[in-house]
Amino acid sequence: MASQQYDKMQLRQNYRNLWHTDLTHTIQADPPYCCFAFWCGPCVSYLLRKRALYNDMSRYVCCAGYMPCSGRCGESKCPELCLATEVFFCFANSVASTRFLLQDEFNIQTTQCDNCIIGFMFCLSQLACIFSIVAMIVGSQEISEASQILSCLSDMVYCTVCACMQTQHKVEMDKRDGKFGPQSAMGVPPVQQMSRLDQPYPPTVGYSVPAYGQPAGYPPAGYPPSGYPPAGYQK
Repeated sequence: MASQQYDKMQLRQNYRNLWHTDLTHTIQADPPYCCFAFWCGPCVSYLLRKRALYNDMSRYVCCAGYMPCSGRCGESKCPELCLATEVFFCFANSVASTRFLLQDEFNIQTTQCDNCIIGFMFCLSQLACIFSIVAMIVGSQEISEASQILSCLSDMVYCTVCACMQTQHKVEMDKRDGKFGPQSAMGVPPVQQMSRLDQPYPPTVGYSVPAYGQPAGYPPAGYPPSGYPPAGYQK
């Protein structure tokens, strides 16, 4: 299981698509939703996972199938209760699972910028944990105060990054559901007609249809020239 997850992480580095907005611009993309995700993270995680499944809870699997417990929690009997349990008791896993679900569906790569932000969050939380252990062992008042400051800072960064990640997921699903309006002129070009095996000749839209046995544009205009053949010319 661990090797499969590692292979999937490596595969996501080679995906070609990008998030519609990166983590540094999610607040600008949707400020109200980012605030909602900051103060009510589990509720937002529940709504986003359900939306990622196209509101079809029969497709729900615990942690989107990315954890060892997936498929073993009785999800098929009561998916709504299982999802609520997941987002409240395994909040971090629920956010990450929705992220992986969207990345694998739309081939969205993990950018270096997002990796740095998420990595900084994890490193800060580990540093705060180490300081707390050292303060407990040594009994130093200064180290204890430093560990409390680091723990508070780590919690703030954690809540902020999770809110930005969930806003990023929401914006991506807005894009999926066409909530940004029609595509711009720089978007994907319209479908063009091409000849197929069952259509030996390309469509004649915009072209004149030549007579049978005579190629189009033949003879050219002005041919033969005036005064040709010359007088007295014998065939």
